[in-house]
Amino acid sequence: MAEQAIRLIAGLGNPGPEYEQTRHNAGFWFVDELARRHGGQFRRESKFAGEVCRILIGGQDLWLLKPQTFMNRSGQSLKLMTSFYKVELGEVLVAHDEIDLPPGTTRLKRGGGHGGHNGLRDIMAQLGKDFWRLRIGVGHPGSKEQVVNYVLGRPSRDEDTLIRQDIDAAADLLDRIVGGDIQKAMNQLHSRA
Repeated sequence: MAEQAIRLIAGLGNPGPEYEQTRHNAGFWFVDELARRHGGQFRRESKFAGEVCRILIGGQDLWLLKPQTFMNRSGQSLKLMTSFYKVELGEVLVAHDEIDLPPGTTRLKRGGGHGGHNGLRDIMAQLGKDFWRLRIGVGHPGSKEQVVNYVLGRPSRDEDTLIRQDIDAAADLLDRIVGGDIQKAMNQLHSRA
């Protein structure tokens, strides 16, 4: 049985050129790749406090969102957009960096806690937690005290290659994810080792 189809994919990150290549912007990298592959163009939408792009997947509209509120206010942008387009929480996929997974490991899941991720924390506070997540592994610095500097730093060349390969692999599964065949997409993504 198919899940609900995904209608909105939000990639999390921080706006501005100084953050563009940082690990914390892995969610932006994912939606940028989707827009690139499907001929979409992001445009600034002040009513959603973000950059928005619409693409067509298998005859179905899919909205892409990059909140421009900074990471810890990501929920504000997402709430504005889901309210306007009447998108249910189960139709939302949030792509974000995940320090609890090594580079080269990406996981798809629904619900769960925020794990200290400020973008997820704000989305949960504004909307609840029953949304889908694409957890893009960026690795852990080894100590809790180093996490902020780590996620706001650039990955090494090798790490960057692994992260981009995983983003490509997830992007390859978009038609399944959007069509509601998320379990199959999850199995495929998780079997990459």
